Amino acid sequence: MSWWLVKTEPEEWSFDDQAKAGPSPWTGVRNFQAQKHMAAMAEGDDVFFYHTGKEKAVVGTARVAKGPYGDPEDEKGRFVLVDMEAGTRFKTPLTLAAIKADARFEHLALVKQSRLSVMPIDDAAAALFLKLGGL
Repeated sequence: MSWWLVKTEPEEWSFDDQAKAGPSPWTGVRNFQAQKHMAAMAEGDDVFFYHTGKEKAVVGTARVAKGPYGDPEDEKGRFVLVDMEAGTRFKTPLTLAAIKADARFEHLALVKQSRLSVMPIDDAAAALFLKLGGL
């Protein structure tokens, strides 16, 4: 199993929206590198749910409910989707400022590639995210 982080604008699709919707397609990812990461996801992988915009924080966990499959909206067959379902909300959101201030996270794409919307998270960082988020 792998850990991933996905970003979303909470005004468009929030953790609460995901929780209410149940397993549903993670859409709108068109960046090549983010798509490469989505294609590497597998059913059962764990995911950190990150709110962008004003909040800028990891707010909870999710799970890949269905592995990669072709995006039906993509006529050229270049893009994939995964189905995501909400997991547990963090007791304490883990802010981007806190992540950037912690040297243990300096290697993460979240710090180095701020515009990337889907990225892997290594096991050591994932364990720290969970601890700092109160889970």
